Amino acid sequence: MASTHASAQVLVASNRGPVSYTQDDSGGLTAKRGGGGLVSGLSAIGPDAGALWVCSALGDGDREAVRRGVGEPGVRMLDIPADVHHAAYNGVANSALWFVHHMLYQTPLEPVFDAEFRAQWAAYETYNRSFAEALAQEAADGAAVLVQDYHLTLVPRMLRELRPDLRIGHFSHTPWAPVDYFRLLPDDIAAEVLNGVLGADRAAFLTRRWADAFTACCHAVLGPDATSGTRIGVHGLGTDANFLRARAHEADVDERIVALREQIGTAPDGTPRRTIVRVDRTELSKNIVRGLLAYRQLLDDRPEWRERVVHVAFAYPSRQDLAVYREYTAEVQRVAAEINERYGTPGWTPVVLHVKDDFARSLAAYRLADVALVNPIRDGMNLVAKEVPLVSDGGCVLVLSREAGAFEELGDDAVVVNPYDIGGTAGALHEALSMGAEERAERTKRLTAAATALPPARWFLDQLGELRAT
Repeated sequence: MASTHASAQVLVASNRGPVSYTQDDSGGLTAKRGGGGLVSGLSAIGPDAGALWVCSALGDGDREAVRRGVGEPGVRMLDIPADVHHAAYNGVANSALWFVHHMLYQTPLEPVFDAEFRAQWAAYETYNRSFAEALAQEAADGAAVLVQDYHLTLVPRMLRELRPDLRIGHFSHTPWAPVDYFRLLPDDIAAEVLNGVLGADRAAFLTRRWADAFTACCHAVLGPDATSGTRIGVHGLGTDANFLRARAHEADVDERIVALREQIGTAPDGTPRRTIVRVDRTELSKNIVRGLLAYRQLLDDRPEWRERVVHVAFAYPSRQDLAVYREYTAEVQRVAAEINERYGTPGWTPVVLHVKDDFARSLAAYRLADVALVNPIRDGMNLVAKEVPLVSDGGCVLVLSREAGAFEELGDDAVVVNPYDIGGTAGALHEALSMGAEERAERTKRLTAAATALPPARWFLDQLGELRAT
């Protein structure tokens, strides 16, 4: 009997897809291509692989494109009702699962898993079911399906029930919470999340630490044999060195460098000022405020650095539809302004803060970095830690949180900090600024080698290969 299934041999499922649409005043739609590891990975398998990317319509332009039948080959965008998407994405994924895995709750007051949350959880189930049904419709017999991240933890189990013939993988781009913190979730929901991921043939993570935490949660919540039917894997994600190096030397980046150098200025003795660079979204886990406080402590403890160093801090707004993120962005701006008011002179602005996203300007900052400050509270990997040493013109010292996934690969050649320790981070910044040119160059060389060891295409193809071999 002939198969009644569709023809896609390799499928990727993620909340955000490789393309988005905006609608102008006349009703015209404009497509914008995205980037990242998944895009590079799918490109690496070639145009004849029968690949399909299933994603969600995220805005009005995307939804209008779906309704008009506008799209790109190899992409299926799902027009999930906006209220369902909002409840699933903001109510559960970003306000519960993200907070649990990054350990962000102020536990005397939160979380509160009440009737409103249960309604949001029902939307999260509906959202995941929409993906599972679309994947089941599109996949060829025995196809490989790679489900991405915390937005879609329930999809593997739902899809397994619909299509037991498929090879299903799930990849977590976030950390995984330790057992005690994961169990902040209601017991039934904690079990549903774990069982959802365990519907995959293979569950993969960015580091061994996160993989072990997932396994520990499964054993604690579901029992000692819970993971016996699912292989657990680790795939670190590195940088696309060729792309970054080429992009960092295009004309618009050179223009941004000129502007940044003017903002940074020169020290009173005429020498170039040193730069401490950070580039982040104003995501709560990135720890930007404590980074600024550590810089303030450095200026207090080591007055010799006043007028000789500038903190170039790019903090691009994230998730501004959530009040806590708007408040955090405002606090970043407040602390930066307070430092500038307290220490600044007519010829020196201690903190150069930008909050408007500009990729070319970010690359310009990378190139100018003497020190890269990457101090997250907790991070699945953190590619900025890998990108800055790769792009920095003169080599840079990496000040790195031990709670970043990148610590596993880069920790030996970074100046490592406890992200909560303001004084310790200030001391690390002094150590980094004071490091000799030869040691800085050697560390940069080793950091670059580690950062490029697992480029995005290999990261994707390794997962696909392991899944097919399952």
